[in-house]
Amino acid sequence: MKFKFLCRALVIAVIALSAISCNDNLDPIGFTIQPDQDRLAIGTDTLALQARTVQIDSIFSKIQYPVLGEYTDPVFGTIKSEYIGEFYFPEGTQFHDGASIDSVRVQLAYTTMMGDSLSPMGLSVYEVTKSLKGINNYSHVDPAEYADMSAPLGTQTFTGKNSTYRTETTSSGSSIKVYEINVMLPNALGEKFLAEYKKDGHGQLVNVDEFRKFFPGLYFTTTFGKSTIISVSLTSLMVHYQYLDKGGSSTNEDTVRTSAMRLNITPEVTQINHIQNKNDQLLEENPDYAYVKSPAGLMTEITFPLSKMDEKLQSQALNLANFTVYAMPEPDEDTMVKLSPPDYLLLINKDSLAGFFENRKLIDNVTSFLTLSGFDSSTYSYSFGNISTMVNHYNEKHKGEPFDLVYYLIPVDVTFATDSYGYATTTPISINHRMWPTAARLDKRKGNLKLDMIFSNF
Repeated sequence: MKFKFLCRALVIAVIALSAISCNDNLDPIGFTIQPDQDRLAIGTDTLALQARTVQIDSIFSKIQYPVLGEYTDPVFGTIKSEYIGEFYFPEGTQFHDGASIDSVRVQLAYTTMMGDSLSPMGLSVYEVTKSLKGINNYSHVDPAEYADMSAPLGTQTFTGKNSTYRTETTSSGSSIKVYEINVMLPNALGEKFLAEYKKDGHGQLVNVDEFRKFFPGLYFTTTFGKSTIISVSLTSLMVHYQYLDKGGSSTNEDTVRTSAMRLNITPEVTQINHIQNKNDQLLEENPDYAYVKSPAGLMTEITFPLSKMDEKLQSQALNLANFTVYAMPEPDEDTMVKLSPPDYLLLINKDSLAGFFENRKLIDNVTSFLTLSGFDSSTYSYSFGNISTMVNHYNEKHKGEPFDLVYYLIPVDVTFATDSYGYATTTPISINHRMWPTAARLDKRKGNLKLDMIFSNF
């Protein structure tokens, strides 16, 4: 009997591997193993799936690297992104005795941009006047409700490849340009900080919790230009001042020195992206394709009409369900005016989406799946491999009753664990909404969006 069991397992494995490596339609076929009393029947079937584009109202957008700017794509519409954030105040941060304010500026550093790198964009910075404590950490939150919008604290015109940059060396030894946008703010803001610091016990300039009450933060938005989006790696507020260093020179003479109080937006404090999309033309129903778009744009709703397979699911064992989604290349290949497909898509049950990103959940290969190796540019596809665990789980859960499943395809960013040598593995350790602009048309034409299935008798 052990030999017979091994024969069955071997045949199923061979056919499963063949199904995964081939994307062609599988015609219903059957295989048998003799002797007759131990006949094992194996067959294939194909389930046609349904898809439609769904608008994302808002996403969980408490992030470390905000996206800033506005960009119009000729196919996928407009994206505008702005952000609001608090500044972290480390304990022990101080002014030197006798300080007098020289200038105040806020600096946005970035290495990644998209769009027209030479087209001018307008940046405005507003002071936040209302505490961000308890703010809704979703992209539909309007920062203007928390800021003084009567006049900006500062403005600046910039381009994607700004003339101000510094060169840094990465851990791998390569050099990268870190671009900087510097916006001058009123000296009165620095005077306000210094006056608070001179109070008994330094007033509210003592720790992060007290400081965020004193200075709730800044709001950053673009006011003109629709050609560039940047990913801000660090936002810094610098209060420059000078002070008298008595007897501080090499000859023991009094010396005027300069210094700065530098505060950054860090993961320890609140930072929220506000995202606006114009997607109306993408929501129009059509028989050929559905869309995914980030950030906070569109997702594709996939319906698995498994009720049509109810008889087989109750009478046979499902060994494999191969699921691959194909994208449709755009005719305009000019990358200057084209959003690229997202690297990874999350396939998640509609009922399991709430709390997935907020609670930092990972895939369980039942209610949620991740594309196996990211977007395949050679076949323009996303492969999820064998998702039979999903079908079998819900088949058992419904106890023989016919059922359909509704899942979403959502663009995501994925961080993978590394091995002892520092190389990335295939094990995801974090999954977040994709915040960088991407988009793809998914092929749902008849015969192209399907679930290839292999069954065997029990």
